[in-house]
Amino acid sequence: MELILKENVHGLGYKDDIVNVKNGYGRNYLIPTGKAVIASPSAKKMLAEELKQRAHKLEKIKNDALALAEKLGAIEPIVVATKVSATGVIYGSVNALQLADELAKRGFEIDRKIIDVKDVKAVGNYKAVVKLHKEVSVEIPFEVVAEEA
Repeated sequence: MELILKENVHGLGYKDDIVNVKNGYGRNYLIPTGKAVIASPSAKKMLAEELKQRAHKLEKIKNDALALAEKLGAIEPIVVATKVSATGVIYGSVNALQLADELAKRGFEIDRKIIDVKDVKAVGNYKAVVKLHKEVSVEIPFEVVAEEA
């Protein structure tokens, strides 16, 4: 089933993308929740006209994302303190929510949903990817350290 996304859907695509999904996912979730519409020829034509009219706005959004990426790329590594066992294994894991909180302390309001963190279950240095725009992403280094008892 071919659909036009009306908003960003994590793991599927960005607003105004044309995506192919399974019929049940589109019919039972995306269309009823207003996240997508069926990509009929007339809907595709309307999307093309709308994108043409919004091209300069989209360029500004992309430039803003590039400027934010430049600022994020220049920050010092984030230090996340967490409870650790005697062997250096973390109780639980470090996730995007903790990184978003640390970035907020530094003045960057980043939604946790756009931060991609792989499994972090031990003390050490890692990198997280922040996807600011469809074409703009930045790696943020962070270090996991043992919390002082």
